[in-house]
Amino acid sequence: MKTLKTIMCIFGIVFFCQNVQAQRPVHTDEEIIAETVIKEVDELFKSPEFVKKKNKKFADVKGTMTVDIGIVHSGKVSTFFKVESDIKNIDFINFMSDYILEHKFQFKLQKQQRHKIRHTLTF
Repeated sequence: MKTLKTIMCIFGIVFFCQNVQAQRPVHTDEEIIAETVIKEVDELFKSPEFVKKKNKKFADVKGTMTVDIGIVHSGKVSTFFKVESDIKNIDFINFMSDYILEHKFQFKLQKQQRHKIRHTLTF
C-alpha cells in the first residue's frame, strides 16, 4: 500500500511538472508580441496544410494583402481585418479570415490585454 502511494505521488509530481512546462509564455513587450505574431502568421500561411487547402480552392490567387490582426489575452485571434489588398477574390479573403480566426498563438497576453498587429502577407 505504501509503495502504491509513493508511485502515485511520483506520478502526480511528474504530471504536474509537465503541465507547468507546457504552459504558454505570457508576453508583455509590444515589440516581442509583434515579432512573434508576424513569425507565427508567416509560418501558418506557409504551412503545408494551408498551402494544400489554398491551392485546392484558390490556385490562381497571387498578390499581397495588408491585414490587422487583433489578439486577446488568451492568445486567440479576435479580429482579422483587410486593410489593403491587390487580391480582389472575396472568397479567398473570407477563406483567409476564417483560417486565421481559428488560430491560437503559442503565447498569452496579460489579463485584460489586447493587441492589434498590422502585417503584409504575400501569396
